[in-house]
Amino acid sequence: MLKWIVLGSGSAGNSAVVCTGTSRLLIDAGLSAARLLERMQAIGVTPDSLSGIFITHEHGDHCKGLDILTKKHPLPILCNARTREVLRDAIRTEKQWHIIPGAGAFEFAGLHIETFSVPHDAADPVGLVLRHEDSALGVVSDTGHVTAQMRQKLRDLDTLFIEANYDTGLLSSDPKRPWSTKQRIQGRHGHLSNEQTAAFIADVLSPRLERIVLGHLSQDCNSPGLATAAVQSALSQAQRPDVHVSCAAPHEPTPWFPVRLRRPVQSPAALVPVHSSWHQMDLF
Repeated sequence: MLKWIVLGSGSAGNSAVVCTGTSRLLIDAGLSAARLLERMQAIGVTPDSLSGIFITHEHGDHCKGLDILTKKHPLPILCNARTREVLRDAIRTEKQWHIIPGAGAFEFAGLHIETFSVPHDAADPVGLVLRHEDSALGVVSDTGHVTAQMRQKLRDLDTLFIEANYDTGLLSSDPKRPWSTKQRIQGRHGHLSNEQTAAFIADVLSPRLERIVLGHLSQDCNSPGLATAAVQSALSQAQRPDVHVSCAAPHEPTPWFPVRLRRPVQSPAALVPVHSSWHQMDLF
């Protein structure tokens, strides 16, 4: 059974682990190497048990620990050609590069992986869908707006990880960020607001979708309560309050989540409400 865990998600760093039972793939290495090792140890994952490291794009909050981690543990690094070129300028030591398509499909460590372009201010950023047996997980961490390709790729999933970076009102009134930074965040190659994420979820919502994990929340301009409230409203309007919603925290791992819950269809009276805490402490 495909399962996964978010080691941390936020502006300070992003990383997750996907496990098939026989293989493990690290998705992004945006925490320091020491922090990555610490959090992997806490969840019972050794770096040598990883099959590889998938890098969605070259920003520091997605690859901060990559160089030092792979010096001690020479794992294959999966990324597309343009991302590799940028990273090679910053990483001087020899690495095992595994070049993947910027938009396409391939097999790796028992996973069927589909990549697709996302609009973000990086060289060639990608989102991805991971499939194993009958489970499907979609991952989009950084994107400034929603594209038709994103809608197509993320419509038939069991679990979706998607950023809900900021609350529009909090960002607008934030005294610490200059106007130029606010424009970059809200731009078409920046990040998604809670409202944009909620609208996107309503657009791709299918009977199959069982779990949503919100990530990359701004600690200054967002909160788990605001993010989940926006998504809850969209799910309620779509008559899908049974979808489990949680938020990944920047400072601690989530629990292990099964990608496919395989629960029976419930009557409306038995539907489970969404939650507003950083994450749910149940595995279903």
